[in-house]
Amino acid sequence: MNLQQFNQLSVAEAELRLRPCVNIAAWIAAVIAARPFSSSDAALAVAWQAAQNWRSEEVSLALAQHPRIGERAKGMEQDAQFSAREQAAVNAQDTELAQALQAGNQRYEAQFGQVFLIRAAGRDGFAILRELERRLKNSAEQERQETAEQLREIVMLRFKELLSDE
Repeated sequence: MNLQQFNQLSVAEAELRLRPCVNIAAWIAAVIAARPFSSSDAALAVAWQAAQNWRSEEVSLALAQHPRIGERAKGMEQDAQFSAREQAAVNAQDTELAQALQAGNQRYEAQFGQVFLIRAAGRDGFAILRELERRLKNSAEQERQETAEQLREIVMLRFKELLSDE
């Protein structure tokens, strides 16, 4: 959909389109309330600003929708399609890499009590593994901040893609 089409959606339709970007009600409401947008850049600026105000609980709930790195999202809904495209370069066919990612995911979840989240778009599996190993050295607070930042990056890519679909 393009920007003009997004601007013209009903509130309920806009909510349905935005939820796969991230299921954070306050973010969705802020983006919808700011319509109509004069440009995609204006829409992205509002979305970015709204994402700065996320609470830890909201980020935690949003993480529940993300598959582990190296695993494919189930279903054909928009969020699963976003995830599949984002993780396309992970190369699940490389058994050694897949095992290292799985082991890293397990260590991360044991240490931080949540799924490891990273903007996978633009990164291959080895770059993701290096980032996973680096982030295992983070404190809980550092990781909370880094996870929120990664989620913001993912959301912005998804929102941009949503507005650019013809």
